[in-house]
Amino acid sequence: MTETPVEAEPDVKLDAEPDVRPDAEPDALAALTQRGLVALSTDAQALGAALRAGPLTFYCGFDPTAPSLHIGNLVQLLTMRRLQEAGHRPLILVGGATGLIGDPRMSGERVLNDRETVAAWVDRIGEQTGRFLDTAGANPARVVNNLDWTRNLSAIDFLRDVGKHFRVNRMLAKEAVSARLNSEAGISFTEFSYQILQGLDFLELYRRHGCTLQTGGSDQWGNLTAGTDLVHRAEGVGVHALATPLITKADGGKFGKTETGTVWLDDTMTSPYAFYQFWLNAEDAKVVEYLKIFTFRPCEELAELERATTQKPAARLGQRALAQDVTELVHGTQAARRVVDASRALFGRGELNDLDAGTLSDALAELPGTSVPRGDHGVVDLLASSGLVPSRSAARRTIAEGGAYVNNRKVTAEDQKVGVADLVHDRWLVLRRGRKSLAAVCLEG
Repeated sequence: MTETPVEAEPDVKLDAEPDVRPDAEPDALAALTQRGLVALSTDAQALGAALRAGPLTFYCGFDPTAPSLHIGNLVQLLTMRRLQEAGHRPLILVGGATGLIGDPRMSGERVLNDRETVAAWVDRIGEQTGRFLDTAGANPARVVNNLDWTRNLSAIDFLRDVGKHFRVNRMLAKEAVSARLNSEAGISFTEFSYQILQGLDFLELYRRHGCTLQTGGSDQWGNLTAGTDLVHRAEGVGVHALATPLITKADGGKFGKTETGTVWLDDTMTSPYAFYQFWLNAEDAKVVEYLKIFTFRPCEELAELERATTQKPAARLGQRALAQDVTELVHGTQAARRVVDASRALFGRGELNDLDAGTLSDALAELPGTSVPRGDHGVVDLLASSGLVPSRSAARRTIAEGGAYVNNRKVTAEDQKVGVADLVHDRWLVLRRGRKSLAAVCLEG
């Protein structure tokens, strides 16, 4: 990511764990609405009554289009967790079948992954989702795979028993389908049929598990209602759908993307430090919205954080609470502590040598920098070659003004050199200009 890393102030108390297991809500729909998590629903009055009447079984689907889920999927996982904590039974559907097809995109036809790749991703995502929901207890979450009921389904049976319930005019009205039909690329029958497969999922889960609610993003509304319609036509019963809003940045841009790509939940694809920094860089205008959606802090506490963010935006209290809570949820308390320690140490509030090598390496990977051969190097040259200052003369001025640091030690002479003896973990030098501008130097060889 290219955002400037934000310093973690010492007033963030990591020993006080966030309230991630609130008391069950008597009115789950009202609680979701209060958090800003309801964009669309089928008959809100009936859905609210069904949720209040007693435990119901619900599901949300995740297609294995990559080896990991991303923070957009986290909206659905945490919505499921809230419903589970209100006493309802979650089914986590991992699309071993739909992942072989792919939901139609506005931009064009998907590249189809091979069966072995999709099967491997199904396993990884099934394991990943299970970390966010309770898989034991009175209402345990269960992972299901839609390949189980499509693998042996013949084309004739699919068309006779499922396809007959779908009306092409309604299928054509779906936004992504309509856009693709009007483009030069068009749309294949494969992707056009996706909504039938997703509708079949709801029907099968209703028949097998008594599932009566599907949740998903608002961009999936057409697919969600395809399922409710199919259950109604095939079984003569009413079931429900609930869609969360599309999460955006303050400028309306896509949430969860950085200049270096998607923010993943897998720590090998997005490091815990980069993950933490993403949330720490949240815009003031959006931080309270993100806190409501991605954390389990009580609404009264969020109101206090909103006031603090408005009155003292430089303190970034809302962002620090957000980054801490979400990093703990996804990567665990120990990882969150390590990345906060790294953030503090980079800005001179901790000892760099006390950080473990992996966390330090992840943190420095987010900084501008350079690599140089092992040996002694002048600080002036390193400041300039790392990009921390525009030139050698600017480097000399920075040193003369007392604003240059190597490994949090002030540089006091223009001709000062550093080398192997100064390295952190036998590899790194951390350069700083002033309080907040950082760069990394890797000594190789």
